[in-house]
Amino acid sequence: SNTDPKGVNLILKKLKAKTSPEVNSTMIYWFGNRKIASAVPEISKQLKNRTDKMVQKAAVRSLASIGTDEAIKSLLEIFKINDKDLITLAKQEILTMKVDNLSNLLALVYPQSSIDGKLAVLDLISARQMTDQYALVYTQITSTDNSIKQRATESLKSVATDKNIPELFNLLEQSNKENVLPIQEAVNAALSYLPAGEQSKLITTQMNKSNKKNLYYNALANVGTAEVMNKITQDYKTLSGEDKTAAFFALTQWKTFDAVYSLLDIARNSQDKSELSKATDALVSLVANSDKNGEVKALYLSEIMTFAQNNKQKNAILKQLGTSNSYKALIYLAPFMEQSDLKETAAQSAMTIALNNSSFLDENTAEILDKVSKTLGNPDAGYQREAIQKYLKENPKGKGFVPLFNGKDLTGWKGLVGNPLTRAKMTAKEMAEAQKKADEKAKESWVVENGELIFMEKGDNLCTVKQYGDFEMLVDWKLYPGKEPDAGIYLRGTPQVQIWDTARVNVGAQVGSGGLYNNKTNSSKPLKVADQKVGEWNTFRIKMIGDRVTVYLNGELVVDNVILENYWDRNQSIFPIEQIELQAHGSKVAYRDIYLREIDRPEPFKLSKQEEKEGFEILFDGTNMHKWTGNTTDYSTEDGNIVVNPSKNFKGDTRNLYTKEEYDNFVYRFEFQLTPGANNGLGIRTPMSGDAAYVGMELQILDDDAPIYEKLEIYQYHGSVYGVIPAKRGALKPLGEWNTQEVIANGDNIKITLNGTVILDGNIREASKNGTMDKKDHPGLLNKSGHIAFLGHGSNLKFRNIRIKKLK
Repeated sequence: SNTDPKGVNLILKKLKAKTSPEVNSTMIYWFGNRKIASAVPEISKQLKNRTDKMVQKAAVRSLASIGTDEAIKSLLEIFKINDKDLITLAKQEILTMKVDNLSNLLALVYPQSSIDGKLAVLDLISARQMTDQYALVYTQITSTDNSIKQRATESLKSVATDKNIPELFNLLEQSNKENVLPIQEAVNAALSYLPAGEQSKLITTQMNKSNKKNLYYNALANVGTAEVMNKITQDYKTLSGEDKTAAFFALTQWKTFDAVYSLLDIARNSQDKSELSKATDALVSLVANSDKNGEVKALYLSEIMTFAQNNKQKNAILKQLGTSNSYKALIYLAPFMEQSDLKETAAQSAMTIALNNSSFLDENTAEILDKVSKTLGNPDAGYQREAIQKYLKENPKGKGFVPLFNGKDLTGWKGLVGNPLTRAKMTAKEMAEAQKKADEKAKESWVVENGELIFMEKGDNLCTVKQYGDFEMLVDWKLYPGKEPDAGIYLRGTPQVQIWDTARVNVGAQVGSGGLYNNKTNSSKPLKVADQKVGEWNTFRIKMIGDRVTVYLNGELVVDNVILENYWDRNQSIFPIEQIELQAHGSKVAYRDIYLREIDRPEPFKLSKQEEKEGFEILFDGTNMHKWTGNTTDYSTEDGNIVVNPSKNFKGDTRNLYTKEEYDNFVYRFEFQLTPGANNGLGIRTPMSGDAAYVGMELQILDDDAPIYEKLEIYQYHGSVYGVIPAKRGALKPLGEWNTQEVIANGDNIKITLNGTVILDGNIREASKNGTMDKKDHPGLLNKSGHIAFLGHGSNLKFRNIRIKKLK
């Protein structure tokens, strides 16, 4: 056996003999790998007596592997000799070991250790954060050896606790410039054992009695509360010399985004070029390294650009903008391609944003990329131009955004007259007179300053001269601190996409801005809070298609395809075309960079002359779902269709879409397009709760040929009265093509025609008089009337051109 005592003794005898370093090292490793404690004395002798580095290395590693108290003591004895390499090796091995009484052993060996040994001990105490050895470390700060003194000073932060704060404050007061930072770090470490409020109190008290206030701003910044940072920011404005420098440095070291707000406050109020330059460098770094998304970073970087003092800083900002993936940043970058010292960076950043976002390709983007191609002048410009051409060729180009605000005056805007309903009742003369008065008032209430459109707290909404239907809008906005900050964006003359101060919890503003505030039936609250603090810029991306609104606030989705209700008359749907308004709510608010692109609407579906004559009415014309209720989230309007995109919440009664009106006897016509394996249903004469297949009647909508349905019962295939009457198969069109279906419900008779073929013609009373085919109860099968519904089963599919004729 490898650990047989006789074998161990034999190898020990060989180790004692004078052999080559290679042989000795092999034997030492043999003992270490097997953790043979009896070999420790001889291994220790080898360590002391042999100067060969190979043997020493083997001895150190094997002693660490064995790990007994005797082995640890032998390793620590190394600290007493003058061999830096060997000491370093021993320290590294000890760092990997778990030694219960290591702290005491280090304290015992320290006095006899060499200079390098003492440095190693201090490193071990620091690495293991041995707070019980604070006194040992502290006393070495007065060592006559500069290396020990410096190492001890650097180690204080790892061993200091709140018990040591007074002593550390005194040490900081007495320290020379070279030691200020490590002692400040020790102070911060000791303070971190206390709550933030107590930390702040201790530091402030010390500052008040100190002649060296600059020493404590670092500690204040480390507390990390907004209150403390506000104090530093306010102090900074009145400080000078070293105190001012220290306060500024503390602001740049703060770990949260509030440091950006503090530095912006300084920059916004400064005329000192040196101060602005330092603030710019710090702000670019803080914003770039923050966890904010690209849209938010772009907001701040565009303002920081106004403080930049040289081209180096401007190029740094332009480069960061290229990482934002922001459409607004793409537009912002374009003018910088006119400046010789900035054009290459601006071109590179604009190209990066565009090529990373295929959805950004529109007339504006194409124009900017053309400019980029002409501007690029780096060695890879040829390849980059090829990439631009590939991007332009492979992606569809949409309409470009156009500015609604020119940044100079109120061109394109007018004052508010009434609301859409009252305006519709006015004569042309009445409207003209009222508009003239409203425009005069608007010029007093709304002013243009530095490219910003500002409401001065008194007056009415500002409205676009032009009216809009479907559109996508980009707009930046800023609430000013004051009494009840509040504003909003009216869409098609209707309130509103909400803007407010989230601190106003008394009115529910803690939910955040961006929600459709005046909705009563559909969702009114945003999905998340994405606001920047009051006094800072925010950005909206608002999309309105039909009656549905999607809102992104600062790059975060806060409203997802929600129906905007008609505030002025809740019995009417939203106006198809109307003006956009910037709300005046009695508090100061600014808007800038307002862009809009109109979205072409599909032609509304219209009844044929024959259907008009027969008395059909349209339930869905491709532009809105005003005659429907229920799940208007997963069932939405898109490209003239009702599109079903089931979400994770698509279940139970909430999965269905119902007509608002109830019907008894009727002719119902619609078109549908299936996807592979699609499963839905047409509920008729059903209530709006319960499983329509049983509490009403379900006419199956199904991809019959999907493999997953090959073993269904005959009464489960497309067109069947589910569980009651089977339909003929084979009339469905291939997947991807539109199917046309007519359902006639007349008393107990149900007739279904699919693509011109009658696939079901039966009487539900006769079919169920001896029980249904599925042997289940269908209590609602013979309902006289009820809602018509699309019954979701988690599949994607589309419907269009839906109309109905009531039968007597």
